[in-house]
Amino acid sequence: MDHRSYESPLATRYASKELSLLFSPEYKYVTWRKLWVALAKAEQTLGLDIRTEQIEELEKHLYEIDYQKASDYEKIFRHDVMAHIHAYGDQCPNAKGIIHWGATSCFVTDNGDLIQMYEGLKILRGKLLQVIRHLAAFASAHADLPCLSYTHFQPAQPTTVGKRACLWLQDFLLDLNDLETQLSDFRFLGVKGATGTQASFLLLFKNDHQKVKKLDALVAKEMGFTKLFAISGQTYTRKQDMRIFSVLSGIAASAHKFATDMRLLAHLKELDEPFSIKQVGSSAMPHKRNPMRCERICSLARFLLSLAENPSYTAATQWLERSLDDSANRRLAIPEAFLTADAILNLLGSVTQNVPVYPKMIERHLEEELPFMATENILMEAVRRGKDRQKIHERLKELSQKASLAIKEKGEDPHLLKAIARDPDIGLSEKEIHDLAQVHLFIGRAPQQVREFLKEEVEPLLKKYQGEEVSLPSVEI
Repeated sequence: MDHRSYESPLATRYASKELSLLFSPEYKYVTWRKLWVALAKAEQTLGLDIRTEQIEELEKHLYEIDYQKASDYEKIFRHDVMAHIHAYGDQCPNAKGIIHWGATSCFVTDNGDLIQMYEGLKILRGKLLQVIRHLAAFASAHADLPCLSYTHFQPAQPTTVGKRACLWLQDFLLDLNDLETQLSDFRFLGVKGATGTQASFLLLFKNDHQKVKKLDALVAKEMGFTKLFAISGQTYTRKQDMRIFSVLSGIAASAHKFATDMRLLAHLKELDEPFSIKQVGSSAMPHKRNPMRCERICSLARFLLSLAENPSYTAATQWLERSLDDSANRRLAIPEAFLTADAILNLLGSVTQNVPVYPKMIERHLEEELPFMATENILMEAVRRGKDRQKIHERLKELSQKASLAIKEKGEDPHLLKAIARDPDIGLSEKEIHDLAQVHLFIGRAPQQVREFLKEEVEPLLKKYQGEEVSLPSVEI
């Protein structure tokens, strides 16, 4: 690291080695050379005068990029693609004349970007599956553990810890579905020429339309793609970038929701993110145990959500068949978005693996609020025994408000149920009231919902991808 010049914290601090490598200059420019080799092979196959030894020479020097020479050429040409064509040609004098034959710059820049994003989505899919597996195990383990739920961050009807985890889990399943949709419909630009008409290639192949179509398909196949854009200008439609970024922003939103909930629950002392033995929460306050990983997830997620707008502006402002005002923008936005998504998923994988749960604190919060929630059941039982509903409702309201005020003003434990049992107008014994305040009466179908959701939606999906989240795709150059 050069400490005298800026480097993105995503590459140096937050993102993984595989994603940093995927969006590195090395991967980018080697991919350009692979595209030039694929083009030469396809053109030779279809009858152009390209010798096998020329292709072999190109392949021999595929990974031997002279960055200094490319930089020197770029200072002369003010054109990065031409700079790399000349740097490659100097290494391959016999093949120099056939590099980039018939192509335009976007043949390597756009197709190269698409390859990076396609491989990036596959890596992110593996990490997202890891998070889903962790949350599924957590939800299953705590499907029956009652806890207080919150609406507006005010106490509401009880749920279970596992049910709450399924709220997070379902969001990530939707993200995975969106990611898969993009992978299954992912399209390659191929060889379309300066304005998308393929006129240069039609000239090379002496007006043979079938050979030009075949050339497009052969290059795509060589680079690992079966679907191509049928229509393009010089560039592929930037709507593709919008669709890809929508997947990344979806992951960011789900991650932010999860991490925010974890931070709230850590404040309540019901759950924690994992905390290592030597970890420091605060340089000033030794007792601090901050949910710093979840805070970092939120921080990174907000950055990614802001980036998600970017491709919409680019797609909206493209002029006719091509304008270059997208180039510098995309050079920044695409790597940053993917590396941020990667950093978020790395943190999620860490946080969700072993979440500490504190049942006693969960039980305490339930006990504090359950008496108030039980008043509805008490009301219904009293009416069932012949009491006047409106009178009982008014009496329960008075007792509840008095108990609530005592808690707030004096810090007393709630004595509401005992007060209700002593009230002759209500007419229920302490045991009867106790039986009406059992927590299992308030959690509804939460445990059953967890098991049904895991069985019907999560387990089949994890079985389909079995092993993929363990052995993540590697990046090779």
